[in-house]
Amino acid sequence: MKVAILGYGKEGRAGEVYFRRKGAEVKVWRKFSAEEVAGEDFSKYDLVLRSPSVRPFKGCSSGTQYFFKHCPCPIIGVTGTKGKGTTCSLISAVLSALGRRVFLIGNIGIPAISVLDELDKDCVVVYELSSFQLWDLRHSPEVAVVLPIEPDHLNVHKNITEYVNAKANIARWQKTEDVCIYNTQNEYAKAISKESRGEKIGYPVGGGEWVAEVEQKNLKDKGSEATKLKHELNRALDSLAIVGGHNRENAEAAILAVASFLRVSLAELLAKHFSEVTKGFADFHGLPHRLEFVAEVAKVKYYDDNFATGAKSMEVAIKAFREPTVLIMGGRDKTNNEDLPEIFKILRQAENLKKVILIGESGHEIFRRYKDRRFVLAESLVEAVEMARQVAETEAKEAGTVVVVMSPAAASFDMFKDVYDRGNQFQKLVRAL
Repeated sequence: MKVAILGYGKEGRAGEVYFRRKGAEVKVWRKFSAEEVAGEDFSKYDLVLRSPSVRPFKGCSSGTQYFFKHCPCPIIGVTGTKGKGTTCSLISAVLSALGRRVFLIGNIGIPAISVLDELDKDCVVVYELSSFQLWDLRHSPEVAVVLPIEPDHLNVHKNITEYVNAKANIARWQKTEDVCIYNTQNEYAKAISKESRGEKIGYPVGGGEWVAEVEQKNLKDKGSEATKLKHELNRALDSLAIVGGHNRENAEAAILAVASFLRVSLAELLAKHFSEVTKGFADFHGLPHRLEFVAEVAKVKYYDDNFATGAKSMEVAIKAFREPTVLIMGGRDKTNNEDLPEIFKILRQAENLKKVILIGESGHEIFRRYKDRRFVLAESLVEAVEMARQVAETEAKEAGTVVVVMSPAAASFDMFKDVYDRGNQFQKLVRAL
């Protein structure tokens, strides 16, 4: 067997190891580009696997495609713009508490193909799926979760239409017995759900419409039973170890995914397995750099939200706290500054913001364009953290607990190696206070 691997990130390296172990002849293009393989005859290969960052072309496949084709057990797939990793982790935590053998893979950092030989029919896979992994996929998971979708990765995708169309493959190939869970408040997620031939379940919890959707086969008295169901769900959500209303919604999607996988109603799951659900929620303390609690110093709580690279993600972070808040934001804007008016609107309307410390390219541009007494400019992250500390500690003398959150609403590459480097540097500075 002859295998071509295009790109040599985590998935490319995992693919090379996997197929060499199978005795295949493998050729790797470490930095794949169209120019590098111009004139290459890929027809001589039995399998051509692109890495997620490589744009699909005729005759190529992907590690994701190969995994779906050969996976012996059910797959719960999760996509969206933000919240994928958290939702996948919550699903995995609850299923683990229920005694299932769970494999958490995909965009969260574990290449799917690296665990393929460990799987059997009794396992369950929870797969975080990015637009790049879904781009040319011709399979869909048995349970698909579609979180809110906003414009992203438009430096790679031609436009929002191509981005959403790639995401839609999570539902497009579902069978009638499959389930698609989708966010009813997001138009892109709603549109993707319509691609599914399976059962469609919307979240977050609403009124009678939600009850009719989720529990139509189980609720005779939609009044009292619906009230009871929402009460029990909220009790379960109260056990979450992570903060923010957005994470309560992620948890709702997670618990609906678990119920759908087990083929039980939400009411039945909560009635029979309430302790396992709450244990799963309580055991998960969040992913690195996603509203991650770092430290409390002098009545000031510091949070690292460096994975928030867009306006909507930053808004979610601000709304996660009721306490007086100091925000550190800015970096390389991914929208060519088209998002700056929206960012300014969010900042202007956030009543809990006491100070906004701006850094990086977009920070300088916001400071130049917009006037707000709360805006200050820092030339480095070191200066930004020190400014935040001084403001927050002064505020804490009167207000009690104050929050400092770094939620940049921008990419990291103007000042840092990557988003992990930015987050790690922020945490190091906080812990040195």
